[in-house]
Amino acid sequence: MTTLSLQQIDTHSPPTAPSKARSGLIDAHGRTIRDLRLSVTDRCNFRCAYCMEPDERFLPKQSLLQLSDYLDIIDAAIELGVRKLRITGGEPTLYPKLDALLESLGNRDLDDIAMTTNGWRLTAAQATRWRNAGLHRLTFSLDTLRADRMAAITRSTTTIDTVLQSIETAAAADFPRPKVNVVAQRGVNDDEAVDFARLARERDLDIRFIEFMPLDSGRHWDRDTVVTADETQAAIERVFDLKPRAGTTAAQTSTNFRFADGAPGAIGFIAPVSRPFCGACNRLRITAEGMVRPCLFSTREWDLRPAMASGDRPLLQRFLQDATWTKQAGHGIGSASFQQPERGMRAIGG
Repeated sequence: MTTLSLQQIDTHSPPTAPSKARSGLIDAHGRTIRDLRLSVTDRCNFRCAYCMEPDERFLPKQSLLQLSDYLDIIDAAIELGVRKLRITGGEPTLYPKLDALLESLGNRDLDDIAMTTNGWRLTAAQATRWRNAGLHRLTFSLDTLRADRMAAITRSTTTIDTVLQSIETAAAADFPRPKVNVVAQRGVNDDEAVDFARLARERDLDIRFIEFMPLDSGRHWDRDTVVTADETQAAIERVFDLKPRAGTTAAQTSTNFRFADGAPGAIGFIAPVSRPFCGACNRLRITAEGMVRPCLFSTREWDLRPAMASGDRPLLQRFLQDATWTKQAGHGIGSASFQQPERGMRAIGG
């Protein structure tokens, strides 16, 4: 079981941000937060080898925030300028009050509401209900197109066909072109880049290859296991020509391409290890039990619960502003001083 030391969880308030940062969520490096990643559960029915150890335990259910807490956080963040919200986990579809949450978000002033899922199950009724409630986008995780690898990577009984069916169900419910995240690992699935590109063309999908990051709870990450975005792109372009897609902004995590021959689908590369994009990062993360993580790789997180318990919205907002001010300049994966976070991705929320 992974535990966090007192050095990682700070029960005190973060350093007070200067008055110039009080107009919104602004960090000490001049970046303005517009994107909130909110985890609603630390539970997942997969135990992916690059994320979660087989014997890792979940937090006690009573430690997790209530639906009203999540909504209070979202409302406070919107008033501070957040325009995009991504619901994460764990696996967010395991959150028992997900429908109520999404229905409550439909009238919030947000430009984009998205959710990431492993696609273990998505019924037509769910997809239609979530789309009608105001969920704008669904992103799926699928790391292989080979059955034996699927079982080994996810340590689950969910099949590739099940995930692909969930993706089709989302498209049928009028969600825009589904995004599919693929974590590329050397010696695991690095020979499947062209297969995924072909899938994108056949099914009009947006396939995004993500470099393997040091966020595994077993702490087995090694730079030699990283398949860089350049390598993956080169493998695809030996078969399919790619052209840059217009409209990419500095704050986007992926470098996006379309097929030069006009075929359906799109390809993206997220390269936090080989090409860090920290300088334009506009994201803030909050875990399912109310810890503010200014950076995905933060080694310190701030306990939001005392401020929430006060029932004082301005106090909650000041806490968020102060926590945002502590956001580090970059993750520093390539530096000798880099320290891997105690939490794995499942416990952080992507």
